[in-house]
Amino acid sequence: MHKPLLFSRRELLKVGTGLGVSSLLPLSTISADTFRTQAHIVILGGGAAGMAMANRLARRLQGGTITLVEPREIHHYQPGWTLVASGVWHPGKTMRPNAQFIPRGIHWVREHAAGIDADNKRISLASGTMLDYDYLVIATGIQLNYHLIDGMTPELVGQHGIGSVYASLDGATRTNQAIQTWLDSGQGKGIFTAAPTPVKCAGAPLKMTFTTLSRLEASGRRDAFDVEYMAPGTSLFSQPWVNEFVKQRFDEQGVTRRHHYRLSAIDPQARQAEFTFVGPESEFTSHHQLREAEFRREGQPTVIADYNFIHVVPPMSAHDFVKQSALIAQDGPFRGEWLDVDIYTMQHNRYPEVFGIGDVIGAPINKTAASVKAQAPVVEANLLAVMQGNPLTARHNGYTSCPLITGIGKAMLVEFGYEDNFAFMPSFPFIDPTDESWVTWVMKDRMLQPAYYAVLEGRA
Repeated sequence: MHKPLLFSRRELLKVGTGLGVSSLLPLSTISADTFRTQAHIVILGGGAAGMAMANRLARRLQGGTITLVEPREIHHYQPGWTLVASGVWHPGKTMRPNAQFIPRGIHWVREHAAGIDADNKRISLASGTMLDYDYLVIATGIQLNYHLIDGMTPELVGQHGIGSVYASLDGATRTNQAIQTWLDSGQGKGIFTAAPTPVKCAGAPLKMTFTTLSRLEASGRRDAFDVEYMAPGTSLFSQPWVNEFVKQRFDEQGVTRRHHYRLSAIDPQARQAEFTFVGPESEFTSHHQLREAEFRREGQPTVIADYNFIHVVPPMSAHDFVKQSALIAQDGPFRGEWLDVDIYTMQHNRYPEVFGIGDVIGAPINKTAASVKAQAPVVEANLLAVMQGNPLTARHNGYTSCPLITGIGKAMLVEFGYEDNFAFMPSFPFIDPTDESWVTWVMKDRMLQPAYYAVLEGRA
């Protein structure tokens, strides 16, 4: 499945002259019409989704109050963390002050939310303050549940051969250092894991594997390193073509794939990881290649693996205060873990004055910044429709995008949506989603960050 890189640097420059910031993601309609209101709208979360909604609503509404609940002073460009963890970017490139993006007239509450009383339209803050709302936009992002892996905490990242691109910007930096330490040792086993839950940037575990493979190959000692990828299911990526591509590429690059294994515990001092087999019992046949010890955990086969480096991907969910509210999904595949919204209108399924956007929602795909870009105009249009008593006509088609890095210097632009079994939805006629190219790497490395900030500012 190897294909040539399609673009030279000169060709990219020619293409680039026709690309503005807004063209790097699918276009959305930004209406100039405004709506006068006395309502109080609360936006929970000031990440990409919350900030985009704050800017959009500030332009559309006259009167009323918009409150943004966000405790952080610094905004992190999290799509850049894989590049930090791969040794490509300096960490400082991913940080900007939140104040730079918050529009005039927004009431910024610098606190953590602690609870949601949906029946009484009230938010409780960490300080004990209560915040009433007429309409609520939940953009709280995702919770990293490292505690569900016995022995694992975010503080361990960078120590004892443990990496995790998700932990924090500092964690991504320390992950890069841990990988380099492993490379400098000249040999050993690296284990790359995936989570048994939906995760933000579902391609990140694969990207970390591919960029590390590039570094191993560049060292000239690739054969001295063992690389294993542990997946809790049969699939490595939700888009079917890409899933098969990744499996074949791993096989070609000497990565041992082990399916149906969930990281359940870690012993940092011993540099051992425990994996619980979560597939059919009849398929538990090759564990003897992996184990140093075998025992049973909660009735399931469990094996212990030594490692020199391990990349940990924690289980993820909505934040606890969202899960403890009436807004959490009550049934179906997202029950108890994710916000209960209509995946097309973005409106809550039981509380019509509530909308969700971004990583917090229960949806089969969509936990990327590109998804936020596609969802924001839908939430804007449908929230204003509810406020005016009109039907909800805007619909989200599930668009999501992953610039899937397949090695340092090459990537694939994977765009897809809900329809036709997550079929490709390419935005650029000059980029084939099934081709690895230098142009896509340059888009990821240099062009997508300005487009991302345009989304935050409500301009794209």
